Amino acid sequence: MRKHKFINGSYYHIYNRGVDKRDIFSDEKDAERFLLSMKLFSDENPIGSVQIALRENETVDVQRLQKSLKKIVSIVEYCLNPNHFHFILKQEMDGGISEFMKRLQGGYTKYFNDKNKRSGSLLQGRFKSSYAERENYFEMICPYVMWNHKIHDIPKNKKHLVRTSDDEYRSGAFSLVNPKEAKKFLAMFGGYKSFSKHGQEVISIVRSQRGKTDIEFHED
Repeated sequence: MRKHKFINGSYYHIYNRGVDKRDIFSDEKDAERFLLSMKLFSDENPIGSVQIALRENETVDVQRLQKSLKKIVSIVEYCLNPNHFHFILKQEMDGGISEFMKRLQGGYTKYFNDKNKRSGSLLQGRFKSSYAERENYFEMICPYVMWNHKIHDIPKNKKHLVRTSDDEYRSGAFSLVNPKEAKKFLAMFGGYKSFSKHGQEVISIVRSQRGKTDIEFHED
């Protein structure tokens, strides 16, 4: 039983990792598939033809299909690392976060197992969550999620598997991230440059607490 309920209009830090800390992305196709699943499964009623197209690896005009659909969650931030992921999600409908994560984790596990001819769990049980709007927590957790890959010393041969919403915030080209939430978010932190500077400070503190050396924030 969770210690908190998911409330509509509120923000939550959602995360999980591979069972036994194993990698959940073996190549870039896996990472892109996970991102596309995030986008599709955030809708109230995913279209059957889209799910079939995903299985058959066909090209899908996601933007056209999604125009009339309602969201069960808004994606505010995300970071995919080779063996785990972090999100900031806003619940838009009753049960939205739980339903989104059930679809995402179940669907991706099936895809990964079919692709790799394996069976069993891929992710470490139920996803973990925390209420993001707690006092003095929101200002820390937002950069922690956005640049989570910089907290970890990811091997060079796996860095190509990282996907982060920083790319969307930096360019202003929002795809997975809800644009309205992004604008609200950036206004709260005084714009991208200010948020990036704040993020660098937070990541440096976390790395220091974990006994890691400082890094060049925009080295990649």
